[in-house]
Formats: sequence, structure tokens, C-alpha cells
Amino acid sequence: MFVDGHLDLAYNVVQCRRDFEAGVAAIRAAEQPPIPQLGTATVGLPELRRGGIGLVFATLFTLPSTAKATDLPSEQVYHTPAQAHTQAETQLNYYLALETRGLVRLMRTRGDLAAHQAAWANGDPTLGLVVLMENADPIVTPTETSWWANRGVRIVGPAWQATRYCGGTKQPGPLTALGRALLPELAQNGLILDVSHMAEASFWQALELWSGPVIASHSNCRALAPTRLADRHLSDAMLKALIERDAVIGSVLFNAFIAAEYQSGDPKTQYGCARLVRHIDRICQLAGNARHVAIGSDLDGGIGSEDIPHELDSIADMPRIAEALSAANYSAAAIADIMGGNWLRLLARALPIA
Repeated sequence: MFVDGHLDLAYNVVQCRRDFEAGVAAIRAAEQPPIPQLGTATVGLPELRRGGIGLVFATLFTLPSTAKATDLPSEQVYHTPAQAHTQAETQLNYYLALETRGLVRLMRTRGDLAAHQAAWANGDPTLGLVVLMENADPIVTPTETSWWANRGVRIVGPAWQATRYCGGTKQPGPLTALGRALLPELAQNGLILDVSHMAEASFWQALELWSGPVIASHSNCRALAPTRLADRHLSDAMLKALIERDAVIGSVLFNAFIAAEYQSGDPKTQYGCARLVRHIDRICQLAGNARHVAIGSDLDGGIGSEDIPHELDSIADMPRIAEALSAANYSAAAIADIMGGNWLRLLARALPIA
């Protein structure tokens, strides 16, 4: 089973009006020419099945009105925490509706995960979802965390850019008082902390205060992509700190986050999966093993087919990453870990027992 640690499925359906169930071909036909802010679609339910992806971390993503220099559509920003809550709840309700119809399974507990893995091994193609809140502003107050946890949220990333909880990409800063109050609420509710997008100051403060399970759902190596949004990536020191916490880091497929020399509009033929493998390999070298890196593609998170390695047209091509790892002399066991096993192992210890 392949696992993708970061996909904005509900955002693309609710905010962008994309037909997830119909799939990529239908979405592309409806978006001619492609919408510049979104790019050419890469994710649909049929493509996830064809690519062998059995589990994804499905986000609740909301866009703050204070966001700086973003290419995302600006029609559906939020101005207040209550608006952020409503938007995220609508996205969560979409996932719950898919579950009611039998199209997905939400992973709420370790038992759910074990049952899903067994069903997948027996040929059941139902997609598993772990709900990840990307940007914690929909949690109106820290004490509301339990409301979200009771409805299925299992991972929270406090930042996107700056939020009420902490500094983030393009808007550096520490944890706020609300951010410091949020962390014990996440712990009390058995949630996983996602440090992707957290500013460096808030990252280090969070690790000092947090003793629970931690991930970086979609982050690359700053040392290999220092020229574009350096604060979007993880320094070697940050990577080592995460490895010491037995974290897993999901590698992003955006060429701009893979290659330092990337320029918008570059032909994708210039960038291949071998460049992505350099990021994966750096984490493996820092760790001394292949247990702490995985895939967090962020496909269709403002990243279209134009902007990903040339071997990939849609998420159905995920096996090409495994082929690139094999070409780089990774063992079959290491490839299995990177393509899904590491995420599954983390979830097996981090999800609530019941």
C-alpha cells in the first residue's frame, strides 16, 4: 500500500469545484484552459486507485485573508476564526459524506488502521483517510480541540503562513500565547503535531513544549532548495531534531521545492524524480536509515502537472517514485518504507487505541 501524507482533497472539491470522484480527465476537460492558480489537475479517486495509494492524509485547509503573495484563489479566504471554522467543518463534512457512501474509511483509531490494512491486502480498494487540519485557525479557541477530535481530526498543523497560533511560511514568528495553550489540548486529545509550515522560531518552541507524536507532513530539505521560500523547508538541524523524535517527513513533489534553480515556467522535462530522491536520500543519510522519510506530495495544493517531475502526470504515476528509488540502489524494504510503511508505522503507534 502506498501512502500520501498530504492531499488537499476537500479543498479542491469544496472551494475549487473539482469532481474528485470523476477523476483527473473529467477535471481537466472542465478546466480548459487550466486555471493558472491551480494548474493542471493531478488528483482524483480513480487515479489514487490506479496508483496503488491506499491511504492519504486528507487536509482541512483554509486560506487566511492575511496571506502574503499566494497564488491560490482568493475568493474564499476567511477573515475571522468563526469563518475558518465554518469552512473547515464544510470540508470535514465532505469526508464524512464520502465515508457514509462507502467510498472512503476514516482512520480514527489503531483498530481502524489495522482493519483497513487487512481489507486492502484482501483486494478492497476503498481509500483510507487520516484527517489533517492544515492551519489551526478553525479551532476557534484551544478548548475547542476536543470538538474536532471527536469528529475525526487526527493531525493538526498550527501554521500555514502566520496564524493566531504561531508564525509560519513567509510570516516568521514564535508561538503565540494561544499557540502555547493549544499544544496541551492537542496532547490531551491524542492528536499528532504537524510542523510543516511552522516558522523556525515556533518550530523549536513547539519541540521544547511537545512530547507527543510529531510529523512534517510535506516538507523538503532546505539545504537542497534554499532559494525559494527557504523558511518553507527544513534545515538539517530541524531534520535531525525530528529524527530524534522518531518523526516522519513527507517529501513534496513541487519542482520549485526540489530544485534550487527552478523558475516558474521551466519545462518539466528538466526535472525528474532523481532530483526528488536527493531530498529523500539526504534525510536517510542524516538518520542512518530509511525510517523517517515518506511521501507528502501536496499535489493539487496549488501544484499542477506542469510543476512536478517529468515522469509524473498524475497521482496514478506514484509508482514511478519507487522506480527512481530502485534506480538509486535503495533496497525493496527501504522503498516499501518510504512509499508507505513509515507512515503506517507512525500511525500504528500514534493513533488512539480506541
